Amino acid sequence: MATITRTDIDSMEKLYRINLINSCSGYKSANLIGTQSKDGLANVAVFSSVTHLGSNPPLLGFITRPAVVPRNTYQNIRETGIYTINHIHQKITQDAHHTSAKYPKEISEFDQTDLETEYINDFAAPFVKNCHVQIGMRYVNEYIIEENDTILVIGKIEHIHIEDQILETDGFINLAKAETATINGLDGYAIPKQHTRYPYQRPK
Repeated sequence: MATITRTDIDSMEKLYRINLINSCSGYKSANLIGTQSKDGLANVAVFSSVTHLGSNPPLLGFITRPAVVPRNTYQNIRETGIYTINHIHQKITQDAHHTSAKYPKEISEFDQTDLETEYINDFAAPFVKNCHVQIGMRYVNEYIIEENDTILVIGKIEHIHIEDQILETDGFINLAKAETATINGLDGYAIPKQHTRYPYQRPK
């Protein structure tokens, strides 16, 4: 087993270090965040940092990098207050990954891929059509992570659209059945298989 010290990390070639540190935390969520500018231009971008923050109220957070250069997703969220989170699944991983390319604001990633917008129930932010889980979000707050100037954006779930066949009777969303992707590092995509479910645990 390899042992890598902090001194080793600090002296690594940049890309090697990025790959290593982005992989060591384990598999990450794979989502497309959809937004629309105040001028009506749709934007979509891949994020691997969406995380559950609480169920009551239903909150999700994600990390965006420092706003020292234009961040179209972040700017649109701050301007409009709404956005969508859409699970990436096996059939769209290549197009989803391409949304990480740095296009100027006036070019929509929807136009550069086969991903399609879908507007549901007058919600003004675009969902990604044919995603098995689509979540409408409203901006709540943000926090600067002082150690590296990244931003934790917190949103409240307004509504969730879920394919019938993956929603089980106890509210569990079967992501394996949905072929929902996960991200390993920056550019590795995997489709997990469900191993088992365990009941709620109490002290013996």
